[in-house]
Amino acid sequence: MNCAEIEITLNGVATNVPVGTSVADLVRRVLPDARAYAVELNRAVLSRRDHATRTVHQGDAVEVVTLVGGG
Repeated sequence: MNCAEIEITLNGVATNVPVGTSVADLVRRVLPDARAYAVELNRAVLSRRDHATRTVHQGDAVEVVTLVGGG
């Protein structure tokens, strides 16, 4: 890990990302075409309106999950 990166946990996996990475950046990385998804940041659901402005920090835990419908 270089000094311009931080380590976070993304969907249960230790992952290095650049400093300044937003939650929206992570969503695009994990689910590039997703429309129905939810994000949990440090065990709290994060509102979609905050994804672009909320950056992750060293040690954060992020879960990006898709929503599945059916009958």
